[in-house]
Amino acid sequence: MTLTAQTGRTYNQQHVPRSYTPGRRRVSVYWAWSYPWEANHDVTELDNRFSTMTEVRRVAWPMYETLEYSAKMFQQGIAGTLELFHLSLVRFQELAGEITGHPVAVYQRVDQAGQRLPLDERVLADTDTLMVFGLDHMVTEQEAGRDEIEALREFLKREGSCLLLGPHHDVGASPDFKVRAMEYAHHGDPLVPSQQRFALYVRSLMKGLGVPVENRWGLRPATENGTKLQPLTIARDLDTRGWLEGVTTFNFHPHLPHYAVTADDASAIRVLARQPIDLSHPHPFTEAGNKEFNMFLWMPPSGARGGDIVFADLTIFTTLFGGDASLDRFWRNLVTR
Repeated sequence: MTLTAQTGRTYNQQHVPRSYTPGRRRVSVYWAWSYPWEANHDVTELDNRFSTMTEVRRVAWPMYETLEYSAKMFQQGIAGTLELFHLSLVRFQELAGEITGHPVAVYQRVDQAGQRLPLDERVLADTDTLMVFGLDHMVTEQEAGRDEIEALREFLKREGSCLLLGPHHDVGASPDFKVRAMEYAHHGDPLVPSQQRFALYVRSLMKGLGVPVENRWGLRPATENGTKLQPLTIARDLDTRGWLEGVTTFNFHPHLPHYAVTADDASAIRVLARQPIDLSHPHPFTEAGNKEFNMFLWMPPSGARGGDIVFADLTIFTTLFGGDASLDRFWRNLVTR
């Protein structure tokens, strides 16, 4: 596919509403973090913060030893790592924009300039597919207000609407340091501390909407020969919408959440894809007998809710962790279904 020619980057301006076009979805991304609160974490604290760009450069050396990531061109503190996430979303934005004919709108709950944007009609009015990325550390206290939850309920009453919830991992929830050490050795990423708990905002949305799902752990996917991901286990008979048509894998990330279904009656939620777990290092989840974790879930329309709710980790939409034709196909499915 030939993507449209690049244009200049813009910042600090009002979003231009997108007109409804039959058959062409308007996609919006909502980063549920406070950018300043994340960027201003005390870097002498080990837990519940992002790495600084300097730490990323040290661990990933020599990947970022180029001019564009130097102090002359790029922020070296935590803010630099936050910007990596923004930059890594660009390819998805370009592909989705090319397919739908609409630019992908990207919002932040609190942006770099401290401008706060709750989830309301300013975000929802011209959106058909809303993607809420839960990369907020729980210690930053991002929780959805009652007005936000009601606005989302109204959004989901629209026939054809789609809400994608992407809470990230919950590493080190246990107070037992032996358990945390087991988790750390399992995922093997030195940039992730012994405790890194994400997505309080998305959890509050799920609670408010009565969605019985919880993001747990940070699990390392199984690979073949240490490089190629083992294929997803897909329940294609349950995928009547075709979300995973033509899809075999997503992309590799060393610590992915298990989307646990917490309801006794799980009939309203379809677990469409499970990811095999790397069993080379033990983990409390695998010690309990699990060999796969829930990777992609779907709640079809029900009752007053005319829209779909789906669950997929936010890193599936970034290029920080690679991608291939299978991932491109998933992106296409998501923005056209």
